[in-house]
Amino acid sequence: MKITKIELIHVRPRWSFLKMTTDEGLVGWGEAIVEGRSRTVEMAVKELEPVLIGQDPRRIEHLWQSMYRGAFYRGGPVLTSAISGVEQAMWDILGKSLGVPVYQLLGGAVRDRVRIYCHVGGGTPEEARQSAKAAAEKGFTMVKTGLNGKARLTEPPSFIRQQVERIAAIREAIGPDCELGIDFHGKIAPALAIQLIKELEYLKPAYIEEPCLPENVDALLQIARSTHLPIATGERLFTKWGFREVLEKQAAAIVQPDLAHCGGILEGKKIAAMAETYFAAIAPHNPLGPVNLAASIQLDACVPNFLAQEHVTLGEGYLRRPFEAKGGYIELPTAPGLGIEIDEEAIQEKIYSGDWDTPRWFHDDDGSVADW
Repeated sequence: MKITKIELIHVRPRWSFLKMTTDEGLVGWGEAIVEGRSRTVEMAVKELEPVLIGQDPRRIEHLWQSMYRGAFYRGGPVLTSAISGVEQAMWDILGKSLGVPVYQLLGGAVRDRVRIYCHVGGGTPEEARQSAKAAAEKGFTMVKTGLNGKARLTEPPSFIRQQVERIAAIREAIGPDCELGIDFHGKIAPALAIQLIKELEYLKPAYIEEPCLPENVDALLQIARSTHLPIATGERLFTKWGFREVLEKQAAAIVQPDLAHCGGILEGKKIAAMAETYFAAIAPHNPLGPVNLAASIQLDACVPNFLAQEHVTLGEGYLRRPFEAKGGYIELPTAPGLGIEIDEEAIQEKIYSGDWDTPRWFHDDDGSVADW
């Protein structure tokens, strides 16, 4: 079996599906994207074509090593995301060629269904309460929310009070037993993060996600040591090497690799195994499309330290058979490969140039750049 063609299809709202075709008629799908840099990743995929065309897609580890180690400059969001999408598609083809789901090739399932969580929003406490109430009524046992607005290195007590009031409304709406993740999105400075976490502790969050930017692990460790709440991070870390220091220093209790960014499914499995040795959980990041969700579910099925899976879509309008969520869980897929079939006719009307960009924020008083 040989790879004959690789295409990247940008689809709204902001996703990029990688389609890999073989000379035996088998097609594999992956998701190759960096949010806001879809066209840059597309070029990175094109630059990988000479390494891939004519090769057997079932030699996944070998081709991963060739793509990653063959370049003098390794890693980073763009290069690793391109590799991730290719890798997902190769697993899809391998599973289809053998007639089994990918998780069967990675040791088999360790659970019967996968817990998923949803996002709750709202700019005011009342809006957040209604959003959270709707999620709880759908049966989700975990939800996640972010902080509102921009933040400087320090903020007045009113900033902290407003954040706490809004998140308290969410806790009230979901009750004491639904788990609540709070995403700081890396936009809070460590000193302010410590202050804010202290004020949130009484709401008993399940974890605090990205309380600061990931570049300084010691800063993350300082935050982790300041609270009894679990710290989560990993959406902006790439490959097993990116997670090494975080785990060795025990700066996070939950790691969140994104299989569209971290190196793909097998790299996610390796990261999960590393985390297991530190008694850390894995909760794959995925604010992306249904292909990355499908890849993530294959990993979730076969790692013992799985916590919960992020999602923003079940694939309606993209998959011939979208995933079904019941009581906050998705049953393990039994179809071969990633277990999905892209509705190529339906996505035609969603194809666009890939020019979606991340928001750029500026502080109101002096016009300086704010983190999103």
